[in-house]
Amino acid sequence: LELLDSMEGRGVKPNVISYSAAISACGKGGQWKIALELLNSMEDRGVKPNVISYNASISACGKAGQWEKALELLNSMGGHGVKPDDRSYSAAIRACERCGKREEALELMGRGIEPNFAR
Repeated sequence: LELLDSMEGRGVKPNVISYSAAISACGKGGQWKIALELLNSMEDRGVKPNVISYNASISACGKAGQWEKALELLNSMGGHGVKPDDRSYSAAIRACERCGKREEALELMGRGIEPNFAR
């Protein structure tokens, strides 16, 4: 996160790749709230989140047991002009499964996209 701030201080504007990497790092470190703050701040800073940004955020929420937030993100993607892909659904399904939300996971599987659990 300091890296994103230092980039701007040095005249380098963070892009969707640097934000997505930071979001992913937050997820791996269990910092789901910071991951969501980064996702939400992207557009304010002139960076449009993409499917990778959302997938990293969904995954961050799922790893932290925040299955409802993961589903909120998945369901909000279309409204932000981002089409969910198979990784989006797989991350949301894993979030539900981690929290014992089997019905929700099955409902996501029924949306017609095959999850890939090998990723």
